[in-house]
Amino acid sequence: MLLLFDIDGTLLRGASSAHAQALRAALLSVHGVDTRAVRPSADAAGRTDGEIARIILLDAGVSAERIDELADDVRAECCRLYAEMCPSDLSDTVVDGIPDALDWLAARDGVRLSLVTGNFEPVARLKLKRAGLGHRFPAGQGGFGSDAEDRALLPAIARRRAGSLDGNVGCSYPRERTIVIGDTPRDIACARADGVRCVAVCSGPYDVSELTGADAVARDADELRAALASLLSDGAEATRR
Repeated sequence: MLLLFDIDGTLLRGASSAHAQALRAALLSVHGVDTRAVRPSADAAGRTDGEIARIILLDAGVSAERIDELADDVRAECCRLYAEMCPSDLSDTVVDGIPDALDWLAARDGVRLSLVTGNFEPVARLKLKRAGLGHRFPAGQGGFGSDAEDRALLPAIARRRAGSLDGNVGCSYPRERTIVIGDTPRDIACARADGVRCVAVCSGPYDVSELTGADAVARDADELRAALASLLSDGAEATRR
């Protein structure tokens, strides 16, 4: 089974301050847009870094063509600045119970831990490394905001990379053996867009009533572990059949 974890609100909580500062500073550096004067027209929860940047820039009057033209520059500058701004220790932002849950999952046969996050990949990797969780998520795997601005495309990208890990170049990891774990309705939506299952957690800004579209909703890491145990057992049984 391939488990695709979101980061902010799912694995970590309160770790996005320097990340947000780096993105805002990148928009100032590349586009000359001072985000303090711009009130975004949409919330950022569950969106990719590129989509957040686009919303801010459009609200500031920057054309879509200009945004597309300089998207790579914004990404590179954001990653560069985050490497400077990221706190040296983010271990206090790890959601309670997550390390034990990841240890338990890593010890199970046939379970792969990977990522689907709106963070640009260098930001995601550094954030998890400084939080002490980076060793659980191998390089070369996952789907990131640097892969696509549309979060709905990321699970398929992650499945394709997981399939290539098996030596099956061009073959994606099966949908029926893939689960997205996230904390926002957009995590659920991206799972549904790719036809994979989803477990939602309430460690982010949304409560149970707002995450009902998931296959299971967990209030904490213990409930997450129980939900995944059930889905992993179902998946193992389906594979045997």
